[in-house]
Amino acid sequence: MASIVANLPPPLLVHGRKTIFRNLQKLPVSSFRETQNHVTVLVKATGESSESSTSLSIVKSVQSFWDKSEDRFAFVGLGFAAIVAFWASANLITAVDKLPLIPSFLELIGILFSSWFIYRYLLFKPDREELFQLVKKSISDILGQ
Repeated sequence: MASIVANLPPPLLVHGRKTIFRNLQKLPVSSFRETQNHVTVLVKATGESSESSTSLSIVKSVQSFWDKSEDRFAFVGLGFAAIVAFWASANLITAVDKLPLIPSFLELIGILFSSWFIYRYLLFKPDREELFQLVKKSISDILGQ
Protein backbone atom coordinates (compact mmCIF):
# COMPACT_ATOMS: atom_id res chain seq x y z
CA MET A 1 0.00 0.00 0.00
CA ALA A 2 1.35 3.38 -0.99
CA SER A 3 0.42 6.71 0.47
CA ILE A 4 1.00 10.28 -0.56
CA VAL A 5 0.96 13.32 1.70
CA ALA A 6 0.59 16.70 0.02
CA ASN A 7 0.84 20.10 1.70
CA LEU A 8 -0.74 22.65 -0.62
CA PRO A 9 -0.14 26.36 -0.10
CA PRO A 10 -3.09 28.74 -0.52
CA PRO A 11 -2.23 29.97 -4.07
CA LEU A 12 -2.60 26.40 -5.36
CA LEU A 13 -5.91 25.91 -3.58
CA VAL A 14 -7.81 28.76 -5.17
CA HIS A 15 -8.48 28.90 -8.88
CA GLY A 16 -10.48 32.03 -9.54
CA ARG A 17 -13.44 31.81 -7.20
CA LYS A 18 -13.55 28.01 -7.27
CA THR A 19 -11.55 26.05 -4.76
CA ILE A 20 -9.90 22.69 -5.11
CA PHE A 21 -11.98 21.35 -2.20
CA ARG A 22 -14.83 20.41 -4.56
CA ASN A 23 -12.49 18.18 -6.57
CA LEU A 24 -11.04 16.56 -3.44
CA GLN A 25 -14.44 15.16 -2.51
CA LYS A 26 -14.27 12.89 -5.59
CA LEU A 27 -10.93 11.32 -4.57
CA PRO A 28 -10.61 8.43 -2.08
CA VAL A 29 -9.12 10.65 0.60
CA SER A 30 -8.55 9.03 3.98
CA SER A 31 -7.38 12.10 5.86
CA PHE A 32 -8.08 15.76 5.22
CA ARG A 33 -6.83 18.53 7.49
CA GLU A 34 -6.94 22.27 6.94
CA THR A 35 -4.69 24.68 8.78
CA GLN A 36 -4.38 28.43 8.51
CA ASN A 37 -1.99 28.50 5.55
CA HIS A 38 -1.93 24.93 4.21
CA VAL A 39 -4.17 22.01 3.44
CA THR A 40 -2.81 18.54 4.11
CA VAL A 41 -4.23 15.63 2.13
CA LEU A 42 -3.31 11.98 2.72
CA VAL A 43 -4.26 9.57 -0.06
CA LYS A 44 -3.63 5.83 0.18
CA ALA A 45 -3.50 3.56 -2.84
CA THR A 46 -4.10 -0.16 -2.62
CA GLY A 47 -3.55 -2.98 -5.07
CA GLU A 48 -0.65 -4.48 -6.92
CA SER A 49 2.05 -2.16 -8.12
CA SER A 50 4.54 -2.95 -10.85
CA GLU A 51 7.46 -2.83 -8.38
CA SER A 52 5.99 -5.40 -6.03
CA SER A 53 5.00 -7.75 -8.85
CA THR A 54 8.45 -7.43 -10.43
CA SER A 55 10.26 -8.15 -7.16
CA LEU A 56 7.87 -11.01 -6.51
CA SER A 57 8.61 -12.54 -9.91
CA ILE A 58 12.36 -12.21 -9.31
CA VAL A 59 12.01 -13.98 -5.97
CA LYS A 60 9.95 -16.75 -7.58
CA SER A 61 12.47 -17.26 -10.40
CA VAL A 62 15.39 -17.46 -7.94
CA GLN A 63 13.40 -19.86 -5.76
CA SER A 64 12.58 -22.11 -8.72
CA PHE A 65 16.25 -22.08 -9.82
CA TRP A 66 17.31 -23.02 -6.28
CA ASP A 67 14.78 -25.87 -6.18
CA LYS A 68 15.92 -27.24 -9.59
CA SER A 69 19.62 -26.99 -8.77
CA GLU A 70 21.37 -30.32 -8.24
CA ASP A 71 24.61 -28.97 -6.78
CA ARG A 72 23.64 -26.30 -4.26
CA PHE A 73 27.04 -26.33 -2.56
CA ALA A 74 28.74 -25.26 -5.81
CA PHE A 75 26.08 -22.60 -6.34
CA VAL A 76 26.73 -21.11 -2.89
CA GLY A 77 30.49 -21.31 -3.48
CA LEU A 78 30.13 -19.49 -6.78
CA GLY A 79 28.11 -16.73 -5.10
CA PHE A 80 30.72 -16.38 -2.36
CA ALA A 81 33.51 -16.26 -4.96
CA ALA A 82 31.65 -13.52 -6.85
CA ILE A 83 31.34 -11.44 -3.66
CA VAL A 84 35.06 -11.88 -2.88
CA ALA A 85 36.02 -10.99 -6.47
CA PHE A 86 33.91 -7.84 -6.33
CA TRP A 87 35.45 -6.82 -3.01
CA ALA A 88 39.00 -7.49 -4.27
CA SER A 89 38.46 -5.55 -7.50
CA ALA A 90 37.05 -2.58 -5.57
CA ASN A 91 40.12 -2.57 -3.31
CA LEU A 92 42.44 -2.91 -6.31
CA ILE A 93 40.83 0.08 -8.01
CA THR A 94 41.17 2.10 -4.80
CA ALA A 95 44.86 1.17 -4.52
CA VAL A 96 45.59 2.08 -8.14
CA ASP A 97 43.73 5.35 -7.73
CA LYS A 98 46.09 6.37 -4.90
CA LEU A 99 49.22 6.03 -7.08
CA PRO A 100 50.51 9.42 -8.27
CA LEU A 101 50.51 9.30 -12.08
CA ILE A 102 48.45 6.21 -12.88
CA PRO A 103 44.94 7.80 -12.72
CA SER A 104 45.96 10.65 -15.04
CA PHE A 105 47.58 8.20 -17.47
CA LEU A 106 44.53 5.93 -17.48
CA GLU A 107 42.27 8.95 -18.03
CA LEU A 108 44.38 9.97 -21.03
CA ILE A 109 44.13 6.45 -22.43
CA GLY A 110 40.36 6.56 -22.00
CA ILE A 111 40.08 9.90 -23.78
CA LEU A 112 42.25 8.67 -26.66
CA PHE A 113 40.29 5.41 -27.02
CA SER A 114 36.96 7.26 -26.93
CA SER A 115 38.17 9.67 -29.61
CA TRP A 116 39.32 6.79 -31.82
CA PHE A 117 36.01 4.95 -31.33
CA ILE A 118 33.99 8.04 -32.27
CA TYR A 119 36.12 8.61 -35.37
CA ARG A 120 36.11 4.94 -36.38
CA TYR A 121 32.46 3.97 -35.78
CA LEU A 122 30.22 6.98 -35.10
CA LEU A 123 31.28 9.88 -37.30
CA PHE A 124 30.19 8.57 -40.72
CA LYS A 125 27.02 6.71 -41.68
CA PRO A 126 28.66 3.62 -43.34
CA ASP A 127 30.81 3.15 -40.24
CA ARG A 128 27.72 3.33 -37.99
CA GLU A 129 26.05 0.64 -40.10
CA GLU A 130 29.18 -1.49 -39.78
CA LEU A 131 29.05 -1.06 -35.99
CA PHE A 132 25.38 -2.12 -35.92
CA GLN A 133 26.25 -5.22 -37.95
CA LEU A 134 29.08 -6.08 -35.55
CA VAL A 135 26.78 -5.67 -32.55
CA LYS A 136 24.05 -7.82 -34.14
CA LYS A 137 26.61 -10.51 -35.02
CA SER A 138 28.02 -10.49 -31.47
CA ILE A 139 24.55 -10.78 -29.96
CA SER A 140 23.64 -13.69 -32.24
CA ASP A 141 26.96 -15.41 -31.37
CA ILE A 142 26.31 -15.00 -27.65
CA LEU A 143 22.75 -16.26 -27.89
CA GLY A 144 23.79 -19.12 -30.20
CA GLN A 145 21.49 -18.23 -33.06
